[in-house]
Amino acid sequence: MRLADYRPVAQVVTEVHDVARAAHPVVDAHTHLGRWLTGDGRWMVPSVDDLLAMLDAAGVTTMVNLDGRWGDELEANLDRYDRAHPGRFVTFCHVDLTELKVPGFGERMAASLAASARAGAAGLKVWKDLGLHARDHRDELVLPDDVRLAPVWRAASELGLPVWIHTADPVAFFEPADERNERVEQLLAHPEWSFADPRFPRFERLIAALEGLVAANPDTTFVGVHAGCYPENLGWVGRMLDTYPNFNIDIAARLAELGRVPRATRALILRHPDRVLFGTDDFPPAAATYATHFRFLETADEAFPHSAEDPPLMGRWTISGLDLPAEALRALYRDNAVRLIPKLDAR
Repeated sequence: MRLADYRPVAQVVTEVHDVARAAHPVVDAHTHLGRWLTGDGRWMVPSVDDLLAMLDAAGVTTMVNLDGRWGDELEANLDRYDRAHPGRFVTFCHVDLTELKVPGFGERMAASLAASARAGAAGLKVWKDLGLHARDHRDELVLPDDVRLAPVWRAASELGLPVWIHTADPVAFFEPADERNERVEQLLAHPEWSFADPRFPRFERLIAALEGLVAANPDTTFVGVHAGCYPENLGWVGRMLDTYPNFNIDIAARLAELGRVPRATRALILRHPDRVLFGTDDFPPAAATYATHFRFLETADEAFPHSAEDPPLMGRWTISGLDLPAEALRALYRDNAVRLIPKLDAR
């Protein structure tokens, strides 16, 4: 038998709770509904009506669409989602990182951000290409703490736009894809996700750049997506939340990491119940993914799969539930997103 074919079936008997609908109304603060990530120009969700029916069944009242981009693409997303279905969607914009190739990019990006805000963008999404791929006119990587980007963060604050930022990637992606790498199957399936090559900054430099950015811009609201961009080290995430009142996190696409340390995750959420947001980062959205998230947050179930994939893409381990109290669930599911995103609060 090849190791790659190994599919062990757990024999442990545990309680199983099916949580198809959340206990409280939900804002999914991390979704991708646009055309940016599909690769073929089609919308991520073919039928908005079918999506809404699924959301209604799950108890999801609103989705934060992070695919607005800018200009015509932003307008297309706003037309398809926000304007066509008021109250059910808010769309975030991006800034065009190709601007980095021409000096003075910070001011131009800030102007673009202002234009997107006037069009109806509810926030700014910054992807991991800032730090890993985007380069300036000298062909040097630009990291999130680059002072030339200061006009962007200042504009976000002045415009009342929160910033959802994804810096780096799982720590294992920066290590060799060898027998000691806990994500080796994932990296073998997607070798382009590896950042072990020394031409990329080390994880530690990128995560330090994120802290430098947050520290230098105390008036700007940041959400470090994917559990603060460092779910492997909740001590670091907790210190960030303790130190920087403008820093928040979501749980999107990190159930595998958070669920294998349920006591630490629960303690972090209960210590900062107003700073953690619900998000799935599942594209296209699926009812089964919501059910797994609700089970993780609402029950004390142990040793259950974090994914229906076989083997699970994000690690061959199981997770255990957090059994969060009602007040923490209400804050995580909805209240924190409504407070941080003014366009949600206005509704």
